[in-house]
Amino acid sequence: MGGFFSVASHEDCVFDLFFGTDYHSHLGTRRGGMAVYGEKGFDRAIHNIENAPFRTKFEKDFHEMKGYYGIGCISDYEPQPLIVRSHHGTFAITTVGKINNTEEICDKIFTDTNAHFLEMSGGDINPTELVAAIINQKKHLVEGIQYAQELIDGSMTILLLTPKGIYAARDKMGRTPVVIAKKDGAFCACFESFAFLNLGYQEYKELGPGEIVVFDADHVQTLVQPGKKMKICTFLWVYYGYPSSSYEGISVEKMRYNCGSALAKRDSVEADIVAGVPDSGTAHAVGYANESGVPFSRPFIKYTPTWPRSFMPTIQEKRNLIAKMKMLPVHDLIKDQSIILIDDSIVRGTQLRETAEFLYQSGVKEVHIRPACPPLLYGCKYLNFSRSASEMDLITRRVIARLEGENVSEETLKKYADPDTKEYETMVEEIRKEMNFTTLRYHRLDDMIESVGIDPECLCTYCWNGEE
Repeated sequence: MGGFFSVASHEDCVFDLFFGTDYHSHLGTRRGGMAVYGEKGFDRAIHNIENAPFRTKFEKDFHEMKGYYGIGCISDYEPQPLIVRSHHGTFAITTVGKINNTEEICDKIFTDTNAHFLEMSGGDINPTELVAAIINQKKHLVEGIQYAQELIDGSMTILLLTPKGIYAARDKMGRTPVVIAKKDGAFCACFESFAFLNLGYQEYKELGPGEIVVFDADHVQTLVQPGKKMKICTFLWVYYGYPSSSYEGISVEKMRYNCGSALAKRDSVEADIVAGVPDSGTAHAVGYANESGVPFSRPFIKYTPTWPRSFMPTIQEKRNLIAKMKMLPVHDLIKDQSIILIDDSIVRGTQLRETAEFLYQSGVKEVHIRPACPPLLYGCKYLNFSRSASEMDLITRRVIARLEGENVSEETLKKYADPDTKEYETMVEEIRKEMNFTTLRYHRLDDMIESVGIDPECLCTYCWNGEE
């Protein structure tokens, strides 16, 4: 997906920028970047961080870069921040989001102007470069940012660094967060609300949907008021958000405890222990254990010092290998045990099936799987959760295709999304058999929404029920 951190300070901002950006490393491990503006103008560094963490790759830049304004990002795909020279002057830009209508926008820009775009190694246009080009179609920066957010089919949050200040623009439906924080002589803006705490900042405000602000070291000015309608991504609480973060005032860790508790309230399975797939299912498992009284245990451990996150490599076979290599059993806690195992979700199904086989081979008697969210039936249209090109990568859609044929209507899909239908029950049983689980029970959508605790109308649940 990607994350960002930005600073405007009376003093050199690079220390805060470096560590604040690093605190977003859980949101992507492909590329990182920092851009600063100071007495010598703009400076920028971008590195591939697939094989080494952000701090390692940027240590030299950390000591060499100087500036009092800066933006940094962890990017899941494209190189950024970019430095752009235009009729607005020179600015640096970084984005988080997804553009579904790239070709349509390019055709419009080519028709209206003589613009051109550099292709990345895969032949794609850098989405951040495209956003900058859209902004440059308008006379004023704010007008250009609004134009980009209206023109883009998908979602787009933007940070833009100029010599006079930093513009922060939350996407128009508020699918991803932007938090402003302050300390003496500095303001910052970031994705994750915990990223500034150890740097001495205190929360100032969360931007609303579509809100645009500009800030320097002393002031934050709202340029565009927030919209009234919000659809923040629920999956941020379920999986992507770091445990110490909160969104819209709701703690990620607490929400996951709530999820586990709700799972336990609807469950009647008898088991010896409850465990979470490390680390994404751990908090959910704690909530389940607290509610059910089934002891929480860690029967297998993830070895993280030298392995990157398993979901990040672009080649599926490599992801599966890394996931397997990272898991180490604790045999004394496994042999002859009946285990309730909670993961954040089941997407393709490959890794969790291999985890179950790994547990059986390690001596487990029964594996009862309890995903912390409902079955995923739709690929996300709004955020780059994966580079999957087809919804048929989802295990649910493959099973439905076997049951219904390739051309499945929306009406039929709705039946499979409803936990009270025979279609849903059949799908879950087919997934259970395919993955060799003892039992399988998904979290219900209504329970998951209640676990968050904000107005359901403010939550995006598209990937589970197809509703925008």
